[in-house]
Amino acid sequence: MVYREVTRVEIKEVLRQWVGGAGCKRIAARVGLDVKTVRRYVHAAQALGLTRVSGEFALCDELLAAVLASLRTQAGRPRGEAWERCQAHRDRTKQLLSQGLRLSKLRKLRLRQGVQVPYATLHRFAVAELGFGRTAASVPIADCAPGEELQVDTGWMGYLEPDALGKRRRFRAWIFTAVYSRHRFVWPCLHETTATAIQASEQAWQFFGGVLRVLLPDNTKAIVVLADPLDARINPTFSSMPWRVAS
Repeated sequence: MVYREVTRVEIKEVLRQWVGGAGCKRIAARVGLDVKTVRRYVHAAQALGLTRVSGEFALCDELLAAVLASLRTQAGRPRGEAWERCQAHRDRTKQLLSQGLRLSKLRKLRLRQGVQVPYATLHRFAVAELGFGRTAASVPIADCAPGEELQVDTGWMGYLEPDALGKRRRFRAWIFTAVYSRHRFVWPCLHETTATAIQASEQAWQFFGGVLRVLLPDNTKAIVVLADPLDARINPTFSSMPWRVAS
């Protein structure tokens, strides 16, 4: 089975915030990880002796390497009897899937034969062992250097507290994510305009401690006038600001 690659940078950032007093939920929101993943990192480090009073100086290469090794040994998921049943019919399952048979239909055929396998287990088996659902091989992408690239996107965030008339206004946010460190800065706004895009960008530079070399915007109309792979046009007001925009 294929697992998401875990890096030392990711582990160190989680543990750095944890020894600084942040809770797992807050860390998960800041770094863009699932809270269960954050807890796994913290528990693995605690098992190796890390405490909040240890401070950041305890996050040495030796500790991070030990945490990473511990996480990798935990990655294996125990297989049950249902998985063994899938293994017993592996060749036939592969043949039927190659013929275009749906996985739900295949499970019904197995039930008629007296073979009971939960759909979730069958799906995991088909994906992990038979490449089910894969349309193309993954293309590895080289990591950029620190301070090199910053991605910006927008999205609805939720509703404000009711006003005097009892109405709740929906608000958006500009979301900046550093490609290398995955640090994230969120700037709420009521309207997605070029003015708020510039204001949010200026606040992002303060948060990141400087202007990153390349800004990668999503196709928001406030920044990108025309989205085109060869001849994209950036809003002239935004592009006139003293930073570089990659289209």
